[in-house]
Amino acid sequence: MSDKKSIIILIADDDAEDRMLVGDALEESRLKNNVHFVENGEELMDYLHHRGKFADATKYPTPGLILLDLNMPKKDGREALKEIKEDEHLRLIPVVVLTTSKAEEDILRTYNLGVSSFITKPVTFASLVDVMKTLSKYWFEIVELPKL
Repeated sequence: MSDKKSIIILIADDDAEDRMLVGDALEESRLKNNVHFVENGEELMDYLHHRGKFADATKYPTPGLILLDLNMPKKDGREALKEIKEDEHLRLIPVVVLTTSKAEEDILRTYNLGVSSFITKPVTFASLVDVMKTLSKYWFEIVELPKL
């Protein structure tokens, strides 16, 4: 069970405040995982393919879980999700959409693309901490993840 704590969480979100809040909420929820951040879908794909500034795979290891915002510049979360799930080396990585969108169309579309979960970002920090606690308990204590 100890290896579950070493799973890398990659958070893709263009909003600096949201990145900070999610990072703080994960810390507050006593999560021991290493967290990496990218700011848009292009950076996400560069990270996953170890391209450009993410070329060093030891510094930027393959994540065991991706938290994905849908509305990002350059390449949005929907496009990135589609690419991840079409790639035989990346498709096993669980992707959880964490977004402000509540649109039924986004929910249906992302599940059709293979998202593992769809979560609407809570409004308050306390609620975000609760969501991160539940999310981390589920993904790192309950679920069996494939070895990547």
